[in-house]
Amino acid sequence: MTNRGAAQVANRPRIAHVRRRPRRTPSWWRDLTGVLCWASVLVVVALWVSGRGVQTLLNGPADLFTSLGRLSGLVAADLLLVQVFLMARVPMIERSYGQDELARRHRLVGFWSFNLLLVHIAAILVGYTMRDHNNVLRETWTVVTTYGGMLLAAAASVALTVVVLTSIKVARRALRYESWHLLHLYAYVGVGLSIPHEIWTGADFTTSRLAQVYWWSAYGAALGAIVLYRVLLPLWRTLRHGLTVREVVHEAPGVVTVTLGGRGLHRMPVRAGQYFVFRFLDGPGWSRGNPYSLSASPAPDRLRVTAKAAGDGSSRLARLRPGTRVAVEGPYGRLTAERRATDRVAMLACGIGITPLRALLEELDYAPGDAVLVYRAHSVEDLVFRDELEQLARRRGITLHYLLGPRLRGRTSWLPESAASWSDADAVRRLVPGLPQYDVYVCGPDRWMDAACAAVLAAGLPAGQLHQERFSW
Repeated sequence: MTNRGAAQVANRPRIAHVRRRPRRTPSWWRDLTGVLCWASVLVVVALWVSGRGVQTLLNGPADLFTSLGRLSGLVAADLLLVQVFLMARVPMIERSYGQDELARRHRLVGFWSFNLLLVHIAAILVGYTMRDHNNVLRETWTVVTTYGGMLLAAAASVALTVVVLTSIKVARRALRYESWHLLHLYAYVGVGLSIPHEIWTGADFTTSRLAQVYWWSAYGAALGAIVLYRVLLPLWRTLRHGLTVREVVHEAPGVVTVTLGGRGLHRMPVRAGQYFVFRFLDGPGWSRGNPYSLSASPAPDRLRVTAKAAGDGSSRLARLRPGTRVAVEGPYGRLTAERRATDRVAMLACGIGITPLRALLEELDYAPGDAVLVYRAHSVEDLVFRDELEQLARRRGITLHYLLGPRLRGRTSWLPESAASWSDADAVRRLVPGLPQYDVYVCGPDRWMDAACAAVLAAGLPAGQLHQERFSW
């Protein structure tokens, strides 16, 4: 374990980055994904219609509720599969949307699916109660204990309820990332436990060969994507590249850099600005993965990540020993050169958000004087990579601004208290003259990013030249 100082930075081996031509992800992948998601819902509705769903609505109150319960349950199940597929890490989909946007859509689809599940349960019970002239509690007991697969379906509902409740913002803030991630895996349990109910008692499944083909295909596609991209591909990359810990360095209070060595990393499709989910095989807790951005441009024989201690996973980084084997999942993220539209770049970083932007400054192509870094931190001691950034600025002609001090009180701002006389937008214009001619990359805490992005857009930057990616969960 070492402590970082100016002499050590001077002696640290320079990471020779590899310039790769940006690979443009075809825009139609994003459109195709959206069309397929909506098409799947339309197919489900069409199957319900073909199964006399509309006619059943007219048979009386009991059949009305039962038919609506069938429809809401079918759409809920379909959206649940869409939700799973969106987070299966399919490379082209992930590069089209970015994990932060996919996570938001995943959450939105999940809440709709859960709400429709509640409608399904309520409507079916009301319909059955009216049909059997029973009371709701007794009918519920009869359905759960006598209908095929209903006990499993009830367990699935409980599992999905746990996932939804822990996905609410207040609950997420109260949980550690590791605990939240473990609880979130119950979504897969919910999907698996719901299948027998659909096969054994789902009228649309048991009476229609077309419906059977669709649902088996949908479950197969979701399962195949999960197995291929969340299990097999990470396992193959882990074994192929053989990553191990080479060096652990303290950068700043609570901030640790880990340098990893491996084989044939030039064959790994990774770029500066991206991140991996790492599992360090150093003992108990190794199975819990944590996402860390690259803090240097990837080199043919090494990768470097930097993180601030914010949970059990990141706190373990400081205790890693050289030689520890590493399992990886990724790379993910699209905060890369692929998104550039101009020849100039400006970086707005706050705190540990400097990590991916430092790597981008190293890898991106730009002429001397065509790059600006604005780095917000509480104090000089909190500036991560200060010596490296200043060396890089001298070597490549980067304009470097530090914004130091406590946060500005009295208004939501990306500026420190010492800049209270500036408006947020005017500050951007002063620090980055000719702003509309730049691509602007922003990374930092969520609220700070909200303020910084609003300021940049208010200062006249075209929206297509603003690049951000949220790493909060």
